Amino acid sequence: MEILNRKANHDYYVEEVIEAGIVLTGTEIKSIRAGNCNIKDCYGIIKNGEVFLLNMYVGQYKEGNIFNHEETRSRKLLLHKKEIKKLLQAIELKGLTLVPLKLYFKDNKLKVALGVCRGKKDYDKRESIKERDIKREVAKRLKNY
Repeated sequence: MEILNRKANHDYYVEEVIEAGIVLTGTEIKSIRAGNCNIKDCYGIIKNGEVFLLNMYVGQYKEGNIFNHEETRSRKLLLHKKEIKKLLQAIELKGLTLVPLKLYFKDNKLKVALGVCRGKKDYDKRESIKERDIKREVAKRLKNY
């Protein structure tokens, strides 16, 4: 099961992808396994040498009772110190952004593919839409022949 951030490829140029673990509570992981999660408006920050994911929505687990979690709390990402320093340099010097591209399970652990991204301008977005439409039209014509 994968949860994708389709908006990320539309709004950003992805320069590098880093795999990170994520710290969750018991009801959060159960809710994500049920597919009740959204990373569309989510982004990453580095604070005190640690990486956090902000605005990640994980819905309440219906059997959670009093042990349920806060839906949009900040969640800590698990990375090596060397990787965090590399990310910090990219953010501070180049002005890049940390954007989660997808959530997926690897060996029964939840991982997040964190993209180091540069924002697109409006004309870049229009151009990528035009290229996508051209590819779709060509594929459609080839299918008909």
